[in-house]
Amino acid sequence: MAQEAGGDKAAPVKLQLNKTENAGDACRITMVVDNSKGSALKTFKVDLFAFDTEGVAQKRVAVELAPVASHKTTVKIFDFPGIACQKVGRILLNDVLACDGGEGAREACLERTEVESKGTIPFDR
Repeated sequence: MAQEAGGDKAAPVKLQLNKTENAGDACRITMVVDNSKGSALKTFKVDLFAFDTEGVAQKRVAVELAPVASHKTTVKIFDFPGIACQKVGRILLNDVLACDGGEGAREACLERTEVESKGTIPFDR
């Protein structure tokens, strides 16, 4: 609340593409959700695209990353079905589909979401 009153930017939610591994015919993603400075989110659903190594969009998934506790970092694991990790050239945060709680509406959640990659596959917004 103090951040909003002072006009400062809302605390970021940081998404880190931490690890990828093949799981059958899927690319399993380990995502670190760092909300260490923000308010709790009851809903935080993101729209992600996997692009192949040639830059062509291959798979789309909508992933619910909530609940995200206030001042907490969590780990979420999900799959991109039908694509092996070695065929993924990059992952794109396309949009925030739903966001409930924290400092505002869905658009505000998209604006304050930051992305980074720990591994070899780039993660962009």
